Amino acid sequence: MENENILTGYVRRSHENTCLKLSINTDALAGCRTYVTSDGQSYIPLVINLNSLEQVLNGERAVTTIIQQPE
Repeated sequence: MENENILTGYVRRSHENTCLKLSINTDALAGCRTYVTSDGQSYIPLVINLNSLEQVLNGERAVTTIIQQPE
């Protein structure tokens, strides 16, 4: 599974079209790699495809994925 994207959640517009809704699967996050910044904070690097996100924003598609790509 090292060379595969990890599906961690989804992005969609709110029903009011005023914000983006992120739905993150907590079990999926447990399998994600992390990194630590110089101030000691831990983060999980995730990716949303910009073209797919633009399609969500434009109403061309309902949802797109949030993933963690392999290193």
